[in-house]
Amino acid sequence: MSGVLDGLKVLDLSWGIAGPMTAMLLADHGAQVTRIERPEGDPFAHMLGYKVWNRGKRNAVLNLKDAGDHALFLKLAADADVLVESFAPGVTERLGIDFETLTAINPRLIYCSISAYGEGTPDQDRKGYDALVAARVGLQFEQRGHAEGAVWHMTGRENPFIEAADIQPEWLQGADREGPLFVASPWPSLGAFFSASTGIAAALFAREKTGRGQRVRTSLQQGAMACASGVWQRMEEPDAPGFNTWILSSKSPKGHFKCKDGRWVHNWVPNPRFILGASAGDTLNASPDLTVQNDPDRFGIGPEELLVMAHYQPILQDAIAKFSAAEWVEAARIAEMTMQECRPLEESLIDPYLIDDRCVTTVDDPELGPINQVGITYRLSNSQGKVQGPARARGADTDAVKAEAARLPDPVKASASTTPGDAPLKGIRVLDLGLAIAGPFGCQLLADLGAEVIKINALWDTYWHKNHIAYVANRGKSSIALMLKHPKAMAILKQLIVTADVVQHNMRYDAVERLGLDYETLSKEFPRLVYCHTRGFEKGPRMGLPGNDQTGACLAGIQHEDGAVAQGGKPIWALTSLGDTGNGFLSAIGIMNALMEREKTGKGQFVDTSIVNACLLNTSYAAARPDGGALPRPRLDKDQTGFSAHYRLYEAQDAWVQVAAVGDAAQAAFDGLVGRDPAAFFASRSAADALAALAQAGVPAELSDETASLRLFDSDLLKQRRWTVEYHDPAVGKLEQVGLTYELSGTPGVIQGPPLIVGKDTAAILAGLGYDEAAIDELAGEGAIACDPPRATQQQMRSPWQ
Repeated sequence: MSGVLDGLKVLDLSWGIAGPMTAMLLADHGAQVTRIERPEGDPFAHMLGYKVWNRGKRNAVLNLKDAGDHALFLKLAADADVLVESFAPGVTERLGIDFETLTAINPRLIYCSISAYGEGTPDQDRKGYDALVAARVGLQFEQRGHAEGAVWHMTGRENPFIEAADIQPEWLQGADREGPLFVASPWPSLGAFFSASTGIAAALFAREKTGRGQRVRTSLQQGAMACASGVWQRMEEPDAPGFNTWILSSKSPKGHFKCKDGRWVHNWVPNPRFILGASAGDTLNASPDLTVQNDPDRFGIGPEELLVMAHYQPILQDAIAKFSAAEWVEAARIAEMTMQECRPLEESLIDPYLIDDRCVTTVDDPELGPINQVGITYRLSNSQGKVQGPARARGADTDAVKAEAARLPDPVKASASTTPGDAPLKGIRVLDLGLAIAGPFGCQLLADLGAEVIKINALWDTYWHKNHIAYVANRGKSSIALMLKHPKAMAILKQLIVTADVVQHNMRYDAVERLGLDYETLSKEFPRLVYCHTRGFEKGPRMGLPGNDQTGACLAGIQHEDGAVAQGGKPIWALTSLGDTGNGFLSAIGIMNALMEREKTGKGQFVDTSIVNACLLNTSYAAARPDGGALPRPRLDKDQTGFSAHYRLYEAQDAWVQVAAVGDAAQAAFDGLVGRDPAAFFASRSAADALAALAQAGVPAELSDETASLRLFDSDLLKQRRWTVEYHDPAVGKLEQVGLTYELSGTPGVIQGPPLIVGKDTAAILAGLGYDEAAIDELAGEGAIACDPPRATQQQMRSPWQ
């Protein structure tokens, strides 16, 4: 089948990680991508990831400072649909290829800019290497979090349970030292990639209606904020009932256990009843009794649960150590527990289930031969996606591209409207039947783009929605609470589907089939419906298993790489990961692609992706031999300080400094400054003195700033640009959150309101469907619906998780 982006022409002028990945995703779905390189070469061309991110693209070398090449480039730009660039602010103006210049000759052009800290910010001219951005914005301190947990950290409070819990250091994730962590995952760039790709998808859909292109902007700083959206929230009342949890404390064990064979597994959330019951005998019992009501061994979510975890951790460690990782994973499969092995990245790239699903693929690289790499990560039923070939050699298509440009007509300036219009998804109605984070976060992205999102809640969902984790994925939505096993509630849902453009969920597919809500059933009655299903795993034997951010990070190798397990470290589940939320980004991109195609065909279609797909994108900086053999790439040290002496964290007398001596000149300057013992250089002076010396020598470096997050919501500029947002929440008072992580010049995004309240909009939505007050009271009395505030007739429901 042709790709959903078939016929689109994309110019890729980016380098590094975020831009090339963004253009790769477009190529994977049919776009013709032409990579334009400068004569001086690409300073990042040595990265193994370039073999992945530049696949399926033509490659041409053009000197944009040369009048002839510049004229040819303008012809290409006038004929293009999308341009992706990552120049420092001001460079495109000097080259005469800025948005204003190009949109004057091509008003339909979607122009995507990815910078370090964003144009017009005080830091716009600072160096934008991933580690430097992660250090400056405080992301390195969020990898394992703070002892007090994110909620109390952001509000200046301490955790009163740490000392009483007597937590042992060996139980905790991350290096056995204090301070920030350097991890293998380039989180700021990955967040910028997901943000840019979402912005482009929104702009392409908007163009189908308006006929106009626009500028899409994001940055590595916004990418870091996308990663940290779950930990960077500030509120007036952090101790509101049910709001805070133990989960984001650096002093809470995270369910990592070393097995008999020395390999690690991750059970999230740790389930003592399963682990202790399964391991009670000399052989592993995959079917222990898990039916206990009000299980006394089950962990709660409040911060006081640290005391319970401290009791269980050594007991669970001993139990897990009795059997191998493979035995535990198999037992968890049978018992339907969320447990997977923290395996090496290369093992993920030879996993037969992932290969069969095509989310891992083999590409015949002209230099390296066959290599396994991330494959297609979201699919539409009419556009399955296809890797269009290996990365081409530098300049391989220069002559062909120049000849093509020469045949194009000379550009002609045209008038283009610069007045911003409505948000791109205004008028689109989305029904969100998602659970936890992965599904709902994708729908929140759609709400931020103007869609009307109605969350279909269960009657007991308040228990989940009042905690800080749910808050990060449910703003801007209305809520109707339905008991879907009640026939009258199901009838209401069917009435809503009649009015909907999109249905999105991440439930097990066999469950929705039993409810008659599967795509095959609904599409017969609603052929215009765009239906998105996201999963924990690939399509295959694991598809029906419970999955989450943690299991995806295990299978894709993220936890193994970020924890430097191969060097003797411990696996780490980064609190800034992009598994659940990356899945959400992919679902939003796929949905908008399907909506764009519906504008042309009048037909909806099925969209699918998974958490593990997002995680494979997060490890796409690597590839492997088809036999699992590793290819050369930087390796993180056991102490999680960095990749090399030139690109790592150093501890000064009073703080940590991140160095990024990239390139021969910077490395020589660094070596000349610090001598043979860099660690001694930093240990002998303050961070401020070290940074001043590095700056004078011309070596890029930043303070790894532990307090940056505390200042995030004080910036008037970030509020003005809606990078941060604030509103009143009835439970926690003033609530501040990460806002939009991309900017659209022509159809700006919107923040439609605070996180939802379960059932708050039930009565209004039912009234819109024609139900009168008596009918609503009757439904509440029968337990088919719930309203907030409760109706006088309403049945009280208790969450099965309480």
